Amino acid sequence: MPITAEDLVKQAKQFVEYKKDKKSKIAYLTLNRPDQFNATSVGMRLLYGDLIHRANIDDDVKVLVVRGTGDHFGTGGDLDEQNQAYTEGANVSLLHEFEIDDPDVKYPEKDSFRYIHGLCEHYSKARGGCRSLQEFKKISIVEAKGYCYGWHFYQAGDADLVVSSEDALFGHPSFRYVGVAPRLWTWVEMMGLRKFQEMLFTGRPFTAKEMSECGFVNSVVPREKLEEETLKYATACSQTRPVDTVAVQKTFLEIYKQYRGEYMGSLLTTMVEGLWPYMRHEPGDVDFGASMGKTNIAGIVKNLENSYPPEWRMSRSGRKKK
Repeated sequence: MPITAEDLVKQAKQFVEYKKDKKSKIAYLTLNRPDQFNATSVGMRLLYGDLIHRANIDDDVKVLVVRGTGDHFGTGGDLDEQNQAYTEGANVSLLHEFEIDDPDVKYPEKDSFRYIHGLCEHYSKARGGCRSLQEFKKISIVEAKGYCYGWHFYQAGDADLVVSSEDALFGHPSFRYVGVAPRLWTWVEMMGLRKFQEMLFTGRPFTAKEMSECGFVNSVVPREKLEEETLKYATACSQTRPVDTVAVQKTFLEIYKQYRGEYMGSLLTTMVEGLWPYMRHEPGDVDFGASMGKTNIAGIVKNLENSYPPEWRMSRSGRKKK
């Protein structure tokens, strides 16, 4: 049986929790998949986008806190699930990513430019569950801790405020293993060109302190104070001016972001990401893309990570090793 978006979203409901306090108008969207470091599946992303869309309309919501259970906010997308889409020799339909369950619709063949680019462009839309916070007309706060990588880094970049624990690490594994990711423009705007170029070209994760210094993070506190600090920010935001006023403020900010090219940048960088299968690799290069679907990705990652200085490695355990 083909994979359907409906089934994926049903499965994802056990991993995404949503609740709201009508009195305070604070809602919480919690990623609850700690055994997988809150890695997001297709179904989780679709459900996430839908819940943000609902919160955007809901008059009982003024502030949305996005967080994760366990030790980490999250490590990005589910690699095992993505690996299946790139299995060598197989034409895997990605229609479920677009919430299309109609068997009469044909997805482009794997050797087509549109096979990857169509999906990357979908991620530049709020409905794709990657850029959803950009069009959110309420106040969004990301609570970051542990790993804040990949898709989770998107959310931190797109949120209005970021409250972080001291031990948090920010970045995107794609910078090290693939080279591109579809929110480059926004991160340049948030971090500043010089520091973002350092992250992009070295692939190293930045600490919460570094992200605070470049203006990406609003507050950094010890892990045991994180929930308290997030609540302080959420409560202050919930008490300041009516929801209508917030919508006007957010509309002003959205216009400013579009003047700065946020959506244009998203489209440009997804076009770059769509060219990934055509990037030529020299002998000895780590070709993460070509390895998907036919080898042990974990082994590739481990070998490459060990070649970097400990303080530049992606994994916390790897950073402890000399």
